[in-house]
Amino acid sequence: MRRSSFRRLAGAALVFAAVPLVLSGALLAIAMGANRSWIFLAAAALALIPIAWGILELRLYAGQVRRLVQAIDNLLRSPCADDWAGMNGELGSLARSLARIAPQVRNLVEETRHEMGRREAMLASMVEGVFAVDAQRCVTFCNSSFAKLIGVSRAAVEGIPILKLVRDPALLDLINQVLSTGQSAKANLQLAAAEGRLFEVQVATLANAPEHGAIAILHDITEIERLERVRKDFVANVSHEFRTPLAAIRGYAETLLDGGLDDSVNRRRFVEIIENHATRLSNIASDLLILSELDGGRQPAEPARFPAQAVLDTAVRTVEGQARARNIDLAFEEMDGFEIFGHRLRLEQALVNLLDNAIKFSHPGGRVRITARLAGPEKGRIVISDSGIGIPSEDLPRIFERFYRVDKAHSRAVGGTGLGLSIVKHVVEQMNGSITVESDLGAGSRFTIVLPVLPATASAPDGGEARNTTFTQSS
Repeated sequence: MRRSSFRRLAGAALVFAAVPLVLSGALLAIAMGANRSWIFLAAAALALIPIAWGILELRLYAGQVRRLVQAIDNLLRSPCADDWAGMNGELGSLARSLARIAPQVRNLVEETRHEMGRREAMLASMVEGVFAVDAQRCVTFCNSSFAKLIGVSRAAVEGIPILKLVRDPALLDLINQVLSTGQSAKANLQLAAAEGRLFEVQVATLANAPEHGAIAILHDITEIERLERVRKDFVANVSHEFRTPLAAIRGYAETLLDGGLDDSVNRRRFVEIIENHATRLSNIASDLLILSELDGGRQPAEPARFPAQAVLDTAVRTVEGQARARNIDLAFEEMDGFEIFGHRLRLEQALVNLLDNAIKFSHPGGRVRITARLAGPEKGRIVISDSGIGIPSEDLPRIFERFYRVDKAHSRAVGGTGLGLSIVKHVVEQMNGSITVESDLGAGSRFTIVLPVLPATASAPDGGEARNTTFTQSS
C-alpha cells in the first residue's frame, strides 16, 4: 500500500478510536468518582490527538500545493523533473499529468513566439502601411511604414483612436463600413496626413468577425498613377504628332493623284511638302526609338573615356551648316581640357540637340556660345547659351517633358519634335550628371550640364592638343 494511503488510513483510525476512548474514559472517571476537571482534561487531551494529526496532514498537503504551484510557474522555463517528484495522492497524479504535457506546452509556446516574430518582421519590413483597429476604432497594431506615413512614432500610435491619427472621412467611412457589414472593401484614397499621396486601401475584418476589429493595408500608388498619366499623355501626344504630318502627306498625295501631277506649276511644291512631313515623321520615329532605348537601359557601346573638347568639336561641326544658313555666330569661349567617362555618341547627340535648339530659337544674326570648364576636382561643366527668344519662367519646370513645347507653332515651323530636351536629360542622367536651365524671356537661354570627369589629359583622341581657343562660324 502506498505511503499516502497508509497515512490517511492511520489518521482515520486514530480519529475513530479517539471518540470511544474519550467516552469510555469519561464514564470510567465518573464511575470512580473522579473530579470533573480531571475528566475534562483527560477528554481534551484525547481530543487533541486527532487535531494535531489533522494539522500535520494539512501542513504536508499545503507544502505539496506550493511545490505544484512553483512547478507550474516554471512550466515554460524548461523545469527540472525534480519539480514534480515527491508528490503523492491526487496532487501527485496531477503533477505527473502536468509533467507529461509540459514539453508539448513549451513547444507550442515556442512555435507561437516564432510565428509571431516572423509575422512581426514581415509586417515591419513591408513598404505598405498596415494598421489594425478594434471594434471601438482604436489602433491595436501598426507597422513602421504606417507610422512614417502619418509622421508619428510607432510606440505612440497603439491604443489611440484612429480618428485622432487620420482625419480623412473617406478612410474612416471605409473602416466603419467593414466593421458594420463584415465584408472586405477596397478604395483609392488620398490621405492628407501623408501629404496628399494616393493610396490603394484594402480593409478586412480580423478573424472574420467585425467585433474583433479590422485591418487595413495602404499601398502607395502615387507614382503608379503619375506614370499612368504620363503614359496616357505620351500616347495622346504621339497620336497628335503623327496625325498632322500624316494628314498633310495624305492630302497632298490625293491632290497629286486627282490631277495635281499634271499641274506643272504646283506639283513640285506638293512633293516638297510631302517630303518635309515625311522627314518630320522620320525624325519623330527616330527620337522615339532613342527614348525607348534610353528608358530600357540599352547603350550603344561600352562606356569609355574621351576628351570633352573632341565631343564638342564634333557637335559643332554637325550644326555649323545650320548656323551659317541662319547667320548665327557660333563660338567656343573658355575651354578646359578634361576627360569624361561614358558613352560618347550619346553625349554628342545630346549636345547636338542643345546646339540645334539654340540655333533654331535664335534670331538671325544672333549668337551661341559654348564653354567647358572644370567645376571642381571631379566635376566638369559644359554651358551652351544663346541670345534667342528665351523661355517663360512658368514653362521652365516642364521643358524636359516629352512633347512639351513652349511655342508649339514656332517649334513645328522649325521642325522640332518636342523630344530633344527629354533625350538630353536622359543621356546626362545616365552618365550620372545633371542638367539645369536658366532663361530670360526675349534675352536667351543658358543650359548647364555637369558631369563627372577624369583627370585632365594633354591630348585629344586624334592626337592633337586640347584647345582653349574660340571658333566662330558665321556667314
